[in-house]
Amino acid sequence: MGGRTINSTAGVLERPNVDVPRPARRLGRITALLPAHNEEANLPDALASLRGQTEPPVDIVVIADNCTDGTEQVATELGATVFRTRGNVHKKAGGLNQALDVLLPQMQPDDLILVMDADSLLDPTFLEGARRALEVRPGSRAHRRGIILGGVGGTFLGAEGGGLLGTFQRNEYARYARDVRRLHGKALVLTGTASVFTVKVLREVAAARRAGELPDRSGAGNVYDVHVLTEDNELSLALMHLGYGILAPRECTLVTEVMTSWGDLARQRSRWKRGALENIVDYGFTRVTASYWGRQVLSALGLLATALYVASLLWGLFTEIHLHPFWLAASLVFCLERVVTVRQRGWRQMLLAAPLVIEMAYDLFLQLVQAQAFMNALLRRERKW
Repeated sequence: MGGRTINSTAGVLERPNVDVPRPARRLGRITALLPAHNEEANLPDALASLRGQTEPPVDIVVIADNCTDGTEQVATELGATVFRTRGNVHKKAGGLNQALDVLLPQMQPDDLILVMDADSLLDPTFLEGARRALEVRPGSRAHRRGIILGGVGGTFLGAEGGGLLGTFQRNEYARYARDVRRLHGKALVLTGTASVFTVKVLREVAAARRAGELPDRSGAGNVYDVHVLTEDNELSLALMHLGYGILAPRECTLVTEVMTSWGDLARQRSRWKRGALENIVDYGFTRVTASYWGRQVLSALGLLATALYVASLLWGLFTEIHLHPFWLAASLVFCLERVVTVRQRGWRQMLLAAPLVIEMAYDLFLQLVQAQAFMNALLRRERKW
């Protein structure tokens, strides 16, 4: 398929010769951005999930960032636009900034941008649901509450694989998705796995950084802050500080890869936790961050409660002293919660959750990773991706 190249100081954009008319809708056309570092194996399925949407994007841009495999070739062969980064040392956030610097000036304010990981698979109604949510309609929940959404994210489930560790993650993600559904789409963050924004809102974010209204350690005035490890969490805070709401609608669901080793999982969760901590430090204590500070305090208290709980169990086992009724009752409550919250995954997962001790190993591991992240942030140790 033939194409053309657009040169810029940031990167190179190679477009296939595709001319798609603008949809006759209140919001404009949808462009999908897929940051990709050596993702040739995952790209075909990711692109297929985009083209299988009930409302597919008019353009798919694969941001090829320092790739050493066949990512660019696969993307081109499958008809996607390829944006090749130049000199990017800021990973996903840096690649997105370079692409957005080129794309945003070419687009209309009401156009939509999907930012999606190359290892994610969107369910068919994701983009249709995102558009519906962003188009605030009379009588809708957002309209009644006077909320203007700055972005729409998805709730994700884990892909197959990873053995028992993968099962633990899939159960964890299922519990999170259940909580979001029960809260009618209220989410703490627009997940980096897949989120949709209007061009107008992303331009406002960049302008606010240049004006000093939002954190911008790099001083470049880009959409994404490259100082942080969790650019999706930081962008969510930025939108809320500009007065926008965020939502994870029921229709916006997807599947993402799970970590297949304990080491990879530890690095991922440590990055998430430390990034979340540094995000709220950058913003300080504000009306928006107050609840996020509270959650971090509760998280720290949870670490202490877990330590006391485990110590009590071990004391009872090794001293042959009966456990205190309080801890026995707490154990029963934990068992019940674990079973009920994975009910939608089937009876096998309910049986796995029931003994408590099996999933407890996973939970204790995550607690240890969180404790390490707290310590690394406090001591300002070097960040690791």
